[in-house]
Amino acid sequence: MEITRVAVLGAGTMGHGIAQVFAQVGKYDVNIRDVEQRFIDNGMSMINDSLSRFVKKGMLDEKESVATLNRIHATLDLEGAVKDADLVIEAVTENPTLKQAVLTDVGRYAPPHAIIASNTSSISITDIGASTDRPEKVCGMHFFNPPQLMKLLEIIRGSLTSDETINTVKEVSIRIGKQPVFVNKDSPGFIVNRILIPAINEAVYLLAEGIAERDDIDKACELGLNWPMGPLKLLDYIGIDTGLFITEVIFNKTRDSKYRPNNLLKQMVRENLLGRKTGKGFYEWPVKTP
Repeated sequence: MEITRVAVLGAGTMGHGIAQVFAQVGKYDVNIRDVEQRFIDNGMSMINDSLSRFVKKGMLDEKESVATLNRIHATLDLEGAVKDADLVIEAVTENPTLKQAVLTDVGRYAPPHAIIASNTSSISITDIGASTDRPEKVCGMHFFNPPQLMKLLEIIRGSLTSDETINTVKEVSIRIGKQPVFVNKDSPGFIVNRILIPAINEAVYLLAEGIAERDDIDKACELGLNWPMGPLKLLDYIGIDTGLFITEVIFNKTRDSKYRPNNLLKQMVRENLLGRKTGKGFYEWPVKTP
């Protein structure tokens, strides 16, 4: 099956970057849809900023930057966004009920041949696929932040996902410059988060129990484990609320104590200390003003 037109649902942190990658690297025509104009405007502004940085660094010329923007079509209309799409990528908030509702509507409006992929970082692809009329055409495409720079893409198979769907998504992922890895059995957290979350969670325990200070915990992982960024700073980048959600999803599914989230994470979310997105988490961050 050939993919010629792509729809990305959600213009937020991940959605705008995914749309940019498909338009810039894959040279696809992309519809990007969100529920409010302000989300669309913010997403398109972030795409413009990203492309400008690529141009300044000499990684993209101005002509191709303009061509990329011309391939991206923003809309508030879900039906219009997906009605001609060959591949629909859902990148809405990490909420199972919301994702299932969106995919139910996508199944109603998208053409029968269209593949539906979710950018979820932890939610069951089987559960998401069950909300559509085509579970064999549903899979996970888990991009990493920022999608414009991170090469890894997890491709996740649901219990009913067909080989044709996986093979098509593999071909697409290579065209957009990603290096795919395959999750053959639908499992909470997939590959990266199954490994990463216990490490991040343990770093929070070290801090909460007063065993080590923030900077020393991060420095230890950067210098001792060769991580490019320490786990507490990484949580601030991911969003502490997102990190907590992923941890709870994996823990609730596995009941394995190594995934039990530390109470400090819950407290920080209650206090809206979410990291870079709110200006303060484990670190303080400059907040962009409109």
